[in-house]
Amino acid sequence: MSDLVVIAFPTESKAEEVRQKLLAMQKEYLIELGDAVIAVKDTEGRIKLNQLINTAAAGAVSGTFWGTLIGLIFLAPLLGAALGAASGTLGGYLTDVGIDDKWMKETAAAIQPGTAALFVLVRKVTADKVLEGLKGEGGTVLKTSLDHTTGARH
Repeated sequence: MSDLVVIAFPTESKAEEVRQKLLAMQKEYLIELGDAVIAVKDTEGRIKLNQLINTAAAGAVSGTFWGTLIGLIFLAPLLGAALGAASGTLGGYLTDVGIDDKWMKETAAAIQPGTAALFVLVRKVTADKVLEGLKGEGGTVLKTSLDHTTGARH
């Protein structure tokens, strides 16, 4: 089961710093992230999501590979690559991986203009080590699916 945590930070750079720490901890197998997205609210109140994965780009790369392979089979590799990239990009735009974008924008509406919120979908965690690594980073927890007894233990 995955847990969701939303933490508000005074700046986008601070949210990015914490996200990078979490990604480093993932490389050390202390945490397994399903998604880590930063939502930024500008001074006009517009919310921008900084996704961890660009699904359109990933789709284009995947589509180009498969299109080239199919094109080689039918002796038209360039046409196959072009069609594969186009369909992969479209598929990437239509794919939403991890945390729902609409929900993140609705939740981020509660933060102050000029601030950011870090949305983290945690699949597995060695809580004591991760919490120790994030000690002193600040931020305000806006939402979490963790129960209070788990938080109190750590």
